[in-house]
Amino acid sequence: MPEISRFLGIVIYMYFKDHNPPHLDVVYEKYEASIEIKDLKIIKGNLPPRILGFVVEWAMIHKEELLENWQALKDLESPKKIQPLIS
Repeated sequence: MPEISRFLGIVIYMYFKDHNPPHLDVVYEKYEASIEIKDLKIIKGNLPPRILGFVVEWAMIHKEELLENWQALKDLESPKKIQPLIS
């Protein structure tokens, strides 16, 4: 799975052979979740509330880039790295 961002121990991925709706996959310690890009809700898995808040804040800032990456993956192109919430 291509890693598109990493911050605060949170790793964000997008997978090119994944299913709709457009979403991102998040790994934090022992937690994993898929989050829909459109409404930023968890569609699979779970995250601690504080970590979910960081991911949602980051995704709101980068929503357009996330959708561009989803389209790139659909077009069999590589996704671009996205700036972390905190370096």
